Amino acid sequence: MKMSQKSAKTWCLRLFPVFLSCISFVTYYCSYGTLQSYGGANKSPNSSKSLCDGWLTQKKWESLNFNISRQSQLFLNLDDFFWRQHLSKQALPYGIKGSEQMLMKVLAAITSFQEPENVENLECRTCVVIGNGFSIKNTSLGKVINKYDVVFRLNDAPVRGYEEDVGNKTSMRLFYPESASSNPSMHNDPGTLMVLVPFKLQDLRWLKEILYNEKRVRKGFWKPPPQIWLGDPSKIRVLDPHFLEQTAERLLHIPLHSSRQKPVHPTTGILAVFVALNYCDVVHVAGFGYPSSKNHKHPIHYYGYDTMKSMKNSYHDLNHEAEALKRLEDAGAILYLHPHL
Repeated sequence: MKMSQKSAKTWCLRLFPVFLSCISFVTYYCSYGTLQSYGGANKSPNSSKSLCDGWLTQKKWESLNFNISRQSQLFLNLDDFFWRQHLSKQALPYGIKGSEQMLMKVLAAITSFQEPENVENLECRTCVVIGNGFSIKNTSLGKVINKYDVVFRLNDAPVRGYEEDVGNKTSMRLFYPESASSNPSMHNDPGTLMVLVPFKLQDLRWLKEILYNEKRVRKGFWKPPPQIWLGDPSKIRVLDPHFLEQTAERLLHIPLHSSRQKPVHPTTGILAVFVALNYCDVVHVAGFGYPSSKNHKHPIHYYGYDTMKSMKNSYHDLNHEAEALKRLEDAGAILYLHPHL
């Protein structure tokens, strides 16, 4: 009998690690399933409503003091161009003063409607902003990303060949001429909105020359933009500079009128996050964060060969932006889909 009890005790000790492993396995997959459900936001009205209610009732937005309405008009529109809300006292990139004539020509050549109706009419908008950072590599988040109502992408970040990590759905892509891909259809959906972020008057001129097939002016760019750009005019939008101004002033606290010889502007990534906060009910992010600047050979993107060394003379304050994202995360305004520094 004693031998039997001793034997049973020995077997229990041997099976205990297996039991713990099973518990860990179940816990992991339950958590992963919750993330997929939360990130994917099932399209049924009940689940979307429940997700939004849970998000909004936490009142985490109050501490941000951004006066965000979630009903903001994102893009400039010729129909209301002369109305009071688009009068501007600042020049690009934070206003349209001095660019009115060029802007009107651009807006006259592109479509007048705003966001897609299938998104506008949603009871709850779930959005994810995909940064171009190396941190999204090998995360296998592609299927999760594709389930969001709106997927924001940046500049010329590729999709083909990277679908497993970054997905292949693109709702809006923010870009400027130097970051434009010659053929947007290569890495975007047919319905993707190509959203120009004008940093300077030359950016609007570039788009005008493309739309009207005029002679290209090459001066005024830090990098030659595409001379032939195959964007669909019906899918082109121009982001209201109000959002860049608010990103700089209220989120990053960058002085808009600085005496510095080299100005500091928000990156397209932090701008896209702020736009999403204005447009969406739920905002998740992935692919944000740069490696330690001490390692200049570390890749900074999930694609290509650029390293931290290429950011040395950047017009952006990356550490400052990282702190701003941390504040948003701590306030519950955004949620990362993967571990990050």
